[in-house]
Amino acid sequence: MEPRRPRRPPWHWLIAPIASWPPVAALFRRTLHLLDKPLMRLTGGRVSSVSGYPSLLLTTTGAKSGLPRTVPLLYVEIGEGIAIIGSRFGSTRHPGWYHNLRADPRAVVEIRGERHRYAAREATEDERADVWPRAVEMYPGYEKYKSRAGRTIPVIVLTPLAGGPPPP
Repeated sequence: MEPRRPRRPPWHWLIAPIASWPPVAALFRRTLHLLDKPLMRLTGGRVSSVSGYPSLLLTTTGAKSGLPRTVPLLYVEIGEGIAIIGSRFGSTRHPGWYHNLRADPRAVVEIRGERHRYAAREATEDERADVWPRAVEMYPGYEKYKSRAGRTIPVIVLTPLAGGPPPP
């Protein structure tokens, strides 16, 4: 089956240049999740600051705290799974959710109000070669983040786990 082309909202030509500009990226890194998490929960994932882009809520277990940590992220569909990009808006450090998934690869993903359990792992080289260009096509800001991050931006594959939906 041919993978779906990544969706982009009609206003994408404006979003990526603004969101990937370093001062705005630094602001978004600290604030967007505070807006998006409740907005996506309230609207069943239909509305967020990145409406029009495929977005999800990822809940991991804190590597140090052991507490649930939820963040909104863009994603790329790959077969039955999902790929997420650890860009952290071009920061030189990996995102917290990346460290959490390395400590405990189990996660809950909420897309359009539906919650499912997933297992996380680093993408293989072949998967990365497939996912990265598709992610950049969807959101060109990833390429700018890559150029200034000074690190390899992780591509994480989330594979569905068997069993019923997680508790709310």
